This record gives sequence, structure tokens and C-alpha cells, in this order.
Amino acid sequence: MAAKVFLLPGREKRLLAGHLWVYGGEIQDVVGPCQPGDVVEVYTSRKRFLGVGYYNPFSQITVRLLAREKTKIDREFFRKRLLEAGLYRDLLLSETNAYRLVSSEGDFLPGLIVDQYGEYLVVQFLTLGMERQREVILSLLKELFFPRGIYERSEGSSREKEGLPGREGLLWGEVPPRICIREGDLRFYVDIYRGQKTGFFLDQRENRKVLQGLCQGKRVLDCFCYTGGFAVAAAKGGAREVVAVDISPRALEGGRDNAQLNQVEDRIRWVEANCFDQLRLLERAGEKFDVVVLDPPAFTKSKESLPSALRGYKEINLRALKLLHPGGVLFTCSCSYHLTEPLFWQVVLEAAQDAGRFLRLIEFRRQARDHIILPTVPETYYLKCGIFQAL
Repeated sequence: MAAKVFLLPGREKRLLAGHLWVYGGEIQDVVGPCQPGDVVEVYTSRKRFLGVGYYNPFSQITVRLLAREKTKIDREFFRKRLLEAGLYRDLLLSETNAYRLVSSEGDFLPGLIVDQYGEYLVVQFLTLGMERQREVILSLLKELFFPRGIYERSEGSSREKEGLPGREGLLWGEVPPRICIREGDLRFYVDIYRGQKTGFFLDQRENRKVLQGLCQGKRVLDCFCYTGGFAVAAAKGGAREVVAVDISPRALEGGRDNAQLNQVEDRIRWVEANCFDQLRLLERAGEKFDVVVLDPPAFTKSKESLPSALRGYKEINLRALKLLHPGGVLFTCSCSYHLTEPLFWQVVLEAAQDAGRFLRLIEFRRQARDHIILPTVPETYYLKCGIFQAL
């Protein structure tokens, strides 16, 4: 029988509204034998049942709910959840063979990420509760999705906060270090072993397609370009010239390969530089562009560092706006959860005011649909993408 976790009086409101997390400071008592990673039942202080989840007393998020009904968390439970995740992707995705197959809380499998790259899967077990289900999940992934291989990239701060070491390597079958994927008429190489995240920024897929349609005949600057996702999309969309900037020589090497793969290498110039420095250098040189893309890494992963992150975001947007021709397009992104949508708007508008530019919103976008946002779990919404015309 599962142990029971009782909340302090009045601490159930967030869960009743649809959230999936219980913090350690919200717990009044744990009744029954319980080891870290075990499945528990969660109740209010008045013994009202709230859900079933897994428990880790060493994590600030002590319980993550898996279900709101009383149910057995067994192989059949995970089989059903994984099938539902696959059916959701089948419904939405047709022009790509690379997508997020399982999106943690978004698929009610908190702590589990599965990305599909063609015939291969890359997995992340980010919490102790999911780590305990590793063998069941791997078995089901093979049974339900027939991959040629499964590779693990369980790294980063999420596992550290759960008291888990990083894990990386081949789990089953064969997975080549580099895979070619398709997004509509675009093709990209993915570095499974060494690339960022699980190898590629799949969450920007739909935003790349939008950019592609804005660049015919334009001169484009792509800052923080990584392996050229936006740069290649812009060139494929008819840009006459793309200047792609990143500080990583390995990323730029991957970008050149992707440009060749899409037969647009003659229209992209790759620059190895710090993007903050390069934006200032381009401004001093009097350079102008029709489109500027800003897709920086997360400048903050905590509330404590948010003030310095805001300064960084404002700086790059200010510099970008100064480089745009009148009527040019600012395509600006943030993948920092702590930089909320209102703060994102604020920082872009303050940058525009300081640059003496008036902005017209073309479109506001978010992460791709396979990176699911649960409105009741705001932490699942992290990627903001504002597309503005600068007058």
C-alpha cells in the first residue's frame, strides 16, 4: 500500500487548480513507509484525495503528480501515457520526422523527456521518480515506437536538484553520432552525442517556418545562431544575405554543414564572435539589416539572477533595433521561464524606447506544439518569440 502525504491546511489550492507539484514546505506529514522515488498518495489536511505521484524528500519539489485519480502506477499506466503522447503527435505533426515525443509534465509524465529524430530516440530521465521507472519506460519505447536505437542525455541541473548524477550514452540498439532530420523543405544534421539539449532546438521548429516566410530578398542577421537553424531557414526563404554569429566554433562548423545540406552556403556568412560585442561592432560600422534574429541561451535559470538577465535582454534588443532599416523586422526570443511574457514585453518595449523606434507587432509566438504548455502549470511555458516591425 502506498504511503500517504498530507498537506498543511490551505496548501491544496494550487493542486486543485491543476498544478502537478507539491513542495516540501507544503507537507504536514507522511504516513507509512516511503523511500525516495516511491509512489505516494497525496491528500489535503482534511483527508481529501488529490492525486498519485512520486516522492523525493531530497528535492524542493517533493511530490510530482502522475494522476489525479486513484490508480496503480504500473507498466500498463506508462503504456497508456506513452500511447497518448504518440497519438497527440500523430494528430499535429506531418511535415517533420523530428519532434518531442514526450514532454514531461505536458504529457503527465513529469521528469521524462523523449525526443524522436527519425528512427532514433533520445531520452532524459530528469527526476528520481522517473529514474526508478527507467527499465519499464525503455521497454515500452521499444515496444510502441520501434526505434533503431535509444540514446540517453540525462544531464543538467534538474538531475542535480534530485540528487542524481548525470548519465549519458547508448541504451539500446545503435544510434549514429549525427542524424539528418527534415522540417518541411529544410534539412538539418543533429549532433546526438554533443549537441545542445538532446541535440537540436526542436522547440523553435514552427518559428523557423515563420521566419522563412519573412526573408525573401532581405539582408538578415542571426545572433546566437548555434548550428544555423534560423540562418538556414532565412536563406532557404530567399534572403539575399545572412550573417550568422555564434561564439562556438563547433556550432558554426555544424552550421556550415547545414547550409551545404540545404544548398544555401553561398548566402550565409559565419562569424565566430561574442554576440554582444558583435552587435556593438556592427553598429559602429554603420551596418544595416532588414531582419535581425535574437535567439540567445537562457540568461537566467533562477529568480535571483533575473535583474542581470533583464539587462542582458534589453542590451541585445536595443542593439538589434539600432541595426534595423526603417520597416525592418525584429525576431526576438527568450527561453528563460523566469522572464515571463509580461517581462519580455517590457524589456523589448524599453529597448525600443531607448533606441527611438516604434514597434508594430507582426506576431507573438511560443514553443512548438509538441513542447506542450499546460495552462495550469505555468512552468511548462518558457519560450517566447516576438516578431515586430521597427518603424
